[in-house]
Amino acid sequence: MSLIAFYVPLAFVAVIAFAFAPLSWFVSRFLRPQKPTQWMESTYECGSEPIGDAHVQFRFQYYAFALIFVVFDLVATFLMLWVVAFSGLSPEAIFLMILFFGILILGVAYALKKEENVWI
Repeated sequence: MSLIAFYVPLAFVAVIAFAFAPLSWFVSRFLRPQKPTQWMESTYECGSEPIGDAHVQFRFQYYAFALIFVVFDLVATFLMLWVVAFSGLSPEAIFLMILFFGILILGVAYALKKEENVWI
């Protein structure tokens, strides 16, 4: 089997996969009903009418907590995988692991420093 014959079905499936979402969105724009009403144009929150302004500013602490959670989640996941999968690592791999964890810890330190400067 030649190399081209091997990649033709793969390229065909890739084209279909990448074209599916934009094509279905484009087709749905022409097939959906165009009958806007005042009820359809109004905003709602969990099925009820909104009270007050919809534009609420969140404090930075929420983003900092999310960033810290993601960083520690990544650290825990990668650390567990590396401990289980790799018992005899080369010195280069150990250096890259330490560099990776250092970058993640710098992200945590940045988030904590940024949170410290935010007025509550």
